[in-house]
Amino acid sequence: MTVVAAPSERRQAVQRRRRRLKGDRLASVLVLVPSMIAIAVFVYVFVAWTMYTSVINWTGIVPDSTLVGFKNFARLFGDSRFLIDLRNLGLFSASFIVQCLVIGFALAALINSKIRIEGLFRTIFILPFAISPVVTGVIWHWLLDPQAGVNSLLRSAGLGFLANGWYTDSTWGILSVSVAAAWQMSGYVMALYLAGLRALPQELMEAAVMDGCGTWALYRRIVIPLLKPVTFSAVIITGMLSIKLFDLIASMTGSGPAFAEDTLGFNMYQLAFSSNRFSLSAAVAVVMILIATVLLVPHLMSVERKAKR
Repeated sequence: MTVVAAPSERRQAVQRRRRRLKGDRLASVLVLVPSMIAIAVFVYVFVAWTMYTSVINWTGIVPDSTLVGFKNFARLFGDSRFLIDLRNLGLFSASFIVQCLVIGFALAALINSKIRIEGLFRTIFILPFAISPVVTGVIWHWLLDPQAGVNSLLRSAGLGFLANGWYTDSTWGILSVSVAAAWQMSGYVMALYLAGLRALPQELMEAAVMDGCGTWALYRRIVIPLLKPVTFSAVIITGMLSIKLFDLIASMTGSGPAFAEDTLGFNMYQLAFSSNRFSLSAAVAVVMILIATVLLVPHLMSVERKAKR
């Protein structure tokens, strides 16, 4: 025999459910409010303050709120060091991103091929990511020392003609820094690609193999196209790291000979804390924000398109 609840009982149950949902929403809001306040203050308020500082004439310890408009930006783009920093950013970003993508994908494909002691190799490859960039800079400063490290090994092996000036090269020294950065981040990119490879539909892969698709064709026509979202994410992450590069440079080379390894972040730091030119330093920070925005906008647009599907 089925017992049918009275209308009043049903209304009470609905009201209890609504009160429970309201309580859950209130609890969620209370949990999120501290984080929202912290983000508002320590991100957006300080970004706004940096933009304001970039258009005033603060050139000493004592703040000067005299508005000068875009004169600080005009000074920057007339400064040879800042232009070298932009060049270094382009060289470093291109080299660093390509190295991370190629090495990360190769390592992920290797691990995904069901090698023995996979866990050990995965740990070894991702271990550099857990090391502080400062420690990485100290290690690679010695490894790429023209009189020691790699060059010493090459000379001992009779391959002295391959010895290089590395970070002492006044033109291409920034590329040696990209090698150290790629060594640290390739394991992280490997983890991204490995997760993507493990998420691919196995039925599709097996069907391609049964149709006579070789390993190279399988990766070129199926695997790599399907991993485009992972590649896009990896480019965004490594690109953002390129823009804010500071600690690795500070511990590895400094600005280098003729600013060969100088970066926007290192220049910004020295303008503020060595020269007390806070407005120029803020202008550099605004340029970095704009470059990061250009990099992030395509990512945000793609996320929004996916959300609408």
